[in-house]
Amino acid sequence: MSKLKVTERENKIKLNSLSAEGLIPAVYYGAKEKATSISINKIDFKKILKEFGETSVVELESEKGKINAMIHDIQLHPVTNEPIHVDFYVVKKGQKVEVSVPLEFEGESLAVKHGLTLVKVLHEIEIEAEPQNIPKHIVVDITSLVDLDSQILVKELSFPKNIEVITGEDEVIVAVAEAKEEEVEEETKVDMESIEVEKKGKKEEPTDEVEKK
Repeated sequence: MSKLKVTERENKIKLNSLSAEGLIPAVYYGAKEKATSISINKIDFKKILKEFGETSVVELESEKGKINAMIHDIQLHPVTNEPIHVDFYVVKKGQKVEVSVPLEFEGESLAVKHGLTLVKVLHEIEIEAEPQNIPKHIVVDITSLVDLDSQILVKELSFPKNIEVITGEDEVIVAVAEAKEEEVEEETKVDMESIEVEKKGKKEEPTDEVEKK
């Protein structure tokens, strides 16, 4: 289990001052835990996020003691994509939670080598489990996809015994489809001889009339 030191903070503290100190504003709460505003070290949090993912349980350590919580929500900066606020959900031992676990596709598909396309229908699967049993990701081996009729269903994946899958077992995760050819617009050839060029001036017709002096 990853550990993270936290400091309780007042809501009146300006966010700019926290950012200058390398901190992120955060909050933890639970079914029987009141919402408490805290600040966390940005570098330490990003390390946990990279190593364990968003579904991991984090031990939050403060002056009041230690509590176990899950990363419930992360707000990212619209430009830098850096975390600017984090919500933690406090969990008790033995408590099960519902989460969405990302899928990780591995292997090489013979269908792709033959010019077909893989269509990834699902990118995550919903499960229910105790927080310490939640996997960082679920592996999907695509080597079984060899022709146009190939597909992988949820029930064909291997799951740990200590988790319950909520997503329907007959849901398609990935399938094979024909590659769509891009429509190329043909260049229109211009026949210059067929274009009638309008003359700028009219040629005067000869006249038999002689101007009288």
